[in-house]
Amino acid sequence: MSDIRSNSDIEPCLSVVMPAYNEAATIEKAAAAVLAQRPVQELIIVDDGSQDGTRDILVRMAAAAPRIQLIIQERNQGKGAALRKGFAQASAPYVIVQDADLEYDPAEYHLLLAPLLADRADVVFGSRFKGATAQRVLYYWHSIGNKFLTSLSNMATNLNLTDMETCYKVFRRGLIQKIRLEEDRFGFEPEVTAKVAQLGVRIYEVAISYYGRTYAEGKKINWQDGMHAIWCIFRYNLIRRP
Repeated sequence: MSDIRSNSDIEPCLSVVMPAYNEAATIEKAAAAVLAQRPVQELIIVDDGSQDGTRDILVRMAAAAPRIQLIIQERNQGKGAALRKGFAQASAPYVIVQDADLEYDPAEYHLLLAPLLADRADVVFGSRFKGATAQRVLYYWHSIGNKFLTSLSNMATNLNLTDMETCYKVFRRGLIQKIRLEEDRFGFEPEVTAKVAQLGVRIYEVAISYYGRTYAEGKKINWQDGMHAIWCIFRYNLIRRP
């Protein structure tokens, strides 16, 4: 019997943490898509020093929507730093990371929550590479780099993930709030993967859609972040093991 229920069948149980940096073009639509999902108990948006009007939009949105909790960082500190702030404020039983750029679809929250609600998982990764969902065709070398980083991470953690770098990661709140996170930028992904693996918790993967954007459309990750991810895999799996 399937454990998957629709979003409309799930009671509010999810804190959504959304870092935002210069996302004026998409932030309202992204927040509306999140708040349209019944499992969402709260949306915690961390403005990470935006300079394009994103903050003004968020202040207006937060005043009109009681489920939005707005955290403002005066200077840009990076995705990892924003997530630390958001995780600390989460109050729902489960916590998910949601980017503000519309690359990931909140309508698939029910897929990610299913293993958690069935008490089969403690962490769920959404995989863009497991198939059976819509995927925008974009950069070849990005996909190669992603698979390389995932393989390197898997060798260090002894997990068999297909998409370590995915944005969609869902955690039991008590779990993510007890992990001491250190990375300020995109190193969050290999760091948190290493640390949940070391805890020996139950990790699941589910297929998700991916509507990637180009650099012209605002994509921010670059090759330097990829090089830093390699360092993070070694640092948190081999050098800094608890």
